[in-house]
Amino acid sequence: MDKAARRSLTPDGDEVAVAARRLVATAARSMQEQLPALSPALNEEIAGGFPELDGDHAAYQLIGDSTVSNLEAFFLLARHQGEVGEPAPPRAAVELARRLAQRGVSSHALVRSYRVGQQRVLDRAFEEIRRLGGDGPAAYAAMRMMQSLSFDYVDRIAEEVVAEYEVERERWLSSRDTVRAAMVETVVAGGEVDVAEAERALGYRLRRRHLAAVVWSGTSDESTARLQSLTSVIAATAEALGTSGNALFVARDASTAWVWLPLGPGHEHVTAEVVDLVAGAVEPGVRVALGAPGSGLDGFRRSHVEAGRAFDVATIDGGAAEPVTSYADAGVRAAVLLSRDLESARDLVSTALGGLSEASARAELLRHTLRVFLSANGSYVAAAERLHVHKNTVKYRVDKAVALRGRPLEDDRLDLELALRGSRWLGRAVLPAP
Repeated sequence: MDKAARRSLTPDGDEVAVAARRLVATAARSMQEQLPALSPALNEEIAGGFPELDGDHAAYQLIGDSTVSNLEAFFLLARHQGEVGEPAPPRAAVELARRLAQRGVSSHALVRSYRVGQQRVLDRAFEEIRRLGGDGPAAYAAMRMMQSLSFDYVDRIAEEVVAEYEVERERWLSSRDTVRAAMVETVVAGGEVDVAEAERALGYRLRRRHLAAVVWSGTSDESTARLQSLTSVIAATAEALGTSGNALFVARDASTAWVWLPLGPGHEHVTAEVVDLVAGAVEPGVRVALGAPGSGLDGFRRSHVEAGRAFDVATIDGGAAEPVTSYADAGVRAAVLLSRDLESARDLVSTALGGLSEASARAELLRHTLRVFLSANGSYVAAAERLHVHKNTVKYRVDKAVALRGRPLEDDRLDLELALRGSRWLGRAVLPAP
C-alpha cells in the first residue's frame, strides 16, 4: 500500500492510525517469530494444489522455500510499512514458477497458490491483531491495513512470477526436444504406440535391452550449466558401461533428466561393479537413480518405473543422496515399500532401533557398522575388513549400538534389519528430529 493510500485510510497524526500501524507491526513480528510453526501446514495445503507434482520431492522443496521466503518478505513489509521499498519476488518463488512452467502446470494454479497463502496469513493476522488490540477502532483499522498490504504484495509478486512463468514456458515449449519428450511421456504411460514410429521420433531403438536412469543436479548453477553437467555424466556413464549405442536423454526440467542406456552383452543385472562404474562417472553435485535392465518396450517402461522409485527414495528426505541409488539394491527395494506408509515406517524405526534411531552422525555411524556386521553374518573380522577398521573397533561399536537399542540383536531381528535399511535410505523422513 502506497503512502497516499495509507494517509487516506488513516490520517497522519490520528491516534487510531498510529495505534493501528503499531498493531500491524507487532502482529507481523509475532507471526514472523512463529514462522517455523506456520509454514508446514501452509506448505502442505499449497502443494496439494499441484497434483501434477505428485512424488516430485525437489518441487515440494521449492514450494516450501517459496512459501517461507514470501512469508518473510511480507512480514518485513508489514513491520516497516513503506520503509523497505517495493517488494521483489524471492528467488525461490521465481525458481518455483520456472519449474511449474517446465512441468506444464497451469499458471492459474500458481496464482491460486498465492491467494491461498494470502487468505491463511490474513486469518492468522486477524487473530493476532484481536489478541493484541481487542475489537476497538485501532484493531479494525489494523485489519484493514493488513488486508490492503497483503493485496498489494500478492498482486505485485504474483504478476512478476507469472511473467517469469510465461517466459520460461515459451522457451521450454520451443525446445527441439519437445516432440521427443512428448513421445517418451506416451511410451512410459503405457499407451498404445507404433514401435517403429516411436523409434523414429526418439532416435532410439526400443527393441533392445535398456537400463533406465533418473539423473538430477542439486547445485545452484544456471539451468544450462546444470543440463550440460547431466549430459556429460550420461556420456561418461555410457562409456564406462560399454553401451551398444547412443543413450536416450530427455530433460524433465532444468535440473532433472530421464535417461535410457542401450546395454550390450555382459550387463544382465545391475551388480555392485555396475554401480561402482556409474558412481565413478558422477560429477560433484549430480546424482543418479538406476532401474534394473529390461528388454523391449516393456523393459523400457519397467526399468524407468524402477528408476523413478529409486529416485523417490533418494530424494524423499531432502538431504544429501548417495551418488548412485540402484533399485537392484535390496535395501532400496525395502525402502520403496516403507516409503509408501511413512507413518508406519517411522513407528517401525523408532520401535526397532530405540535410542539408536537418533538423527545424528554418531548414531548413523553405529547404524552403518551394525548393518555391515549383520550382513557379514555376525563376523567381527569380516565386518572389520569391509569397514577398514580393527575388529575391536567393530565390537565396540556393535556393543554401543546394542546398548542404545536397549535389547539384544536377536530380538525382532527382521524388524531391526528393515529399520536399519529404512533409516539408511529414507533418512530424516523416518528418523525423529534431533
